[in-house]
Amino acid sequence: MWRSPDRGRGREVTCIVCGETVPRSKAREYDKYGDRWDRRDKEFEYLCKPCDRDRCHQPRGDLEAILADAEAAADGDAVSFLGAYLDLAERRDESVEER
Repeated sequence: MWRSPDRGRGREVTCIVCGETVPRSKAREYDKYGDRWDRRDKEFEYLCKPCDRDRCHQPRGDLEAILADAEAAADGDAVSFLGAYLDLAERRDESVEER
């Protein structure tokens, strides 16, 4: 894989967790789809190193798809989003257990 010549030096990015602006060299790439190796036509988000250390590094499976579906099913407020998420997550768990 080819890296950019400046390797992000001199560029600042904003951490998506804490909102702190840090030099790119002090940040980690975050790919919400979990495939940071496929870089074509992709814009990465960033986490500062402390926030990256604090996050869970376990595979997320289809978490992003469930979150997107819950957002689409919600009425725009947090309570309906959480209800939709819990319903979708429980259905997913039931289908996984049946396999």
